[in-house]
Amino acid sequence: MLSILWGASQPLAPAEVRDAVAGDLAYTTVMTILGRLYDKGAVRRERRGRAYAYTAVLDEPGLAAAKMWASVDGHRDREAVLARFVDGLSDDDERLLRSVLASGADELRESRPH
Repeated sequence: MLSILWGASQPLAPAEVRDAVAGDLAYTTVMTILGRLYDKGAVRRERRGRAYAYTAVLDEPGLAAAKMWASVDGHRDREAVLARFVDGLSDDDERLLRSVLASGADELRESRPH
């Protein structure tokens, strides 16, 4: 559903999302999924008549980062989680992470979900 919202030029109502989804999803299923995406901060909603219209807030990298952050944030031993993550990186990914941390750590902290 996020891919549909990413491709939309304006906020979409659940019925519009349902119509764009391949397959035959029930309206209530689409509403449930959009509600969960809203609760996770992946979409924004605004009133449109009696319903809401939804817009994607996070792009694909932002969504992946939010999932990673939720895993770290929800664990009592954050240091161990981060250490294991870094230990599993390839040399190229470790260099990339070091570069990102050195060049954009402040900017990244500002955009991180809280």
